[in-house]
Formats: sequence, C-alpha cells, structure tokens
Amino acid sequence: MPDQNKELQKAGLKVTTPRLKILELLEKAELGHLSAEEIYQQLLEAGEQTGLATVYRVLTQFENAGLVLRHNFEGGKSVYEIDNGSHHDHMVCTETGQVIEFHNEEIERLQEQIADEHGFELAGHSLVLYVRTKK
Repeated sequence: MPDQNKELQKAGLKVTTPRLKILELLEKAELGHLSAEEIYQQLLEAGEQTGLATVYRVLTQFENAGLVLRHNFEGGKSVYEIDNGSHHDHMVCTETGQVIEFHNEEIERLQEQIADEHGFELAGHSLVLYVRTKK
C-alpha cells in the first residue's frame, strides 16, 4: 500500500483506511470500471465497515483530485476507473452492460480533423459506442 499512500498524499488527500481500500479496489478492478454500489458491496464482503455515503464521498474526492475518472454511460449509473493518464474510448454492451475499452488512432485523427474543419482545436472528448452481440 505504500504506492497508494503516495498517490493520496500527492493528490492532497489524507491517508485513511476507507480511501486506501477504495483506491485498492479500483486499481485491482478486472474490468476497470466499478460503480459506487459495486465498491460498497466488495467492501462489505471483505468485512470493511464503510458506508455507501462514505464510498460516494471518497469517489468524489478522488475525481476532484484527478485520481479517477467518472463515466455516465446509458442506464443512469456512474462508473469509476483509475485515471492513468492514457486516453481511451469505450464500448458499452446494451445487453450485458459490459464496458470495453479501446483506442483507435484513426478515430482520434478524424476527431481532430473535424474540429479543425470547424475552426476549433480539440480540447478533449468522450466517445462511447453502444453495441450489442451480432445476431
């Protein structure tokens, strides 16, 4: 947990057990994206006595400190992932809710080109493709 201590301190956050546990769960997330409710459930299963309100508060602090990114995919619930500084886009399966990360240089180039054609410079973007299994 020394790395997590440093991450929290660097972000200007006091090192607390709930913050460490939530950061650890996000870093270990197999699919990379967890909702506050999923984090809360995992904490309960691990025997941690952290309330759902605390989970939401910590996630907001992490987002404000630049440690995590929050995504609001269709379906209404927010999911969080560690902000590792590398850009990627998302596909969300409308049948299962699975979130798939991808990066495509051609899409990136086209977005910059489109912004330029309209007299703008691309400052950032969020691309989400909603997909379903081929029939």
